[in-house]
Amino acid sequence: MLAPPILYLSTFMAEPKAKPKPKKLKRGSFVRVVREKLENSVEALASDTRLPPYIFETRGEILETKDDYALLKFGAVPTPNIWLRLDQLEAW
Repeated sequence: MLAPPILYLSTFMAEPKAKPKPKKLKRGSFVRVVREKLENSVEALASDTRLPPYIFETRGEILETKDDYALLKFGAVPTPNIWLRLDQLEAW
């Protein structure tokens, strides 16, 4: 009498797909601001509540980073540079 074949659970389970790692944001990276993360944050509440639309619609460039913050410059038109947390940004 033959023994039944041994089936391992791993033969039935698919390999979990690894999520792509987000790009590391550094000086010179092009980014956009994530509206959901910026609204109601300490940074947004500390200044005018009317956020300018250009920070969500145009490409920003990181000029400098310090700890968890980045200094951003937006577009070719003269706009003030602003400091935002890195977790409020995503790669362009």
